Amino acid sequence: MRKPGTDENNVQMTDVVCDFCRSEWTDERPMVEGHRGSTICGKCLATAYMSVVLNDDNTAPTGFTCTLCLEQRDDAGWQSPAHDEAVVCRRCIKQSAGVLHKSDEYNWSKPIG
Repeated sequence: MRKPGTDENNVQMTDVVCDFCRSEWTDERPMVEGHRGSTICGKCLATAYMSVVLNDDNTAPTGFTCTLCLEQRDDAGWQSPAHDEAVVCRRCIKQSAGVLHKSDEYNWSKPIG
């Protein structure tokens, strides 16, 4: 997500914020981008991964639309405790974790159980 008033022709790193916690993208806070500018930060992704992938929890409402892939989903997902409209599906959690885990730019690892 982008901050209101962002110049779309000159988007800066700090213009990008996590859809799930609204924290700015920084060198210390990695982000993964979904469709149409949606983003999840490494901290929220780690929480979602631990909840859904490792603990098999489901905090998402039934029939939710994933903030990252924009698909209506029936599988497990993680809903932001701070922003109810931000929900990510298990598939996007796993894909995003794979992207950050493999990135040479960030020292981010998939959480382990």
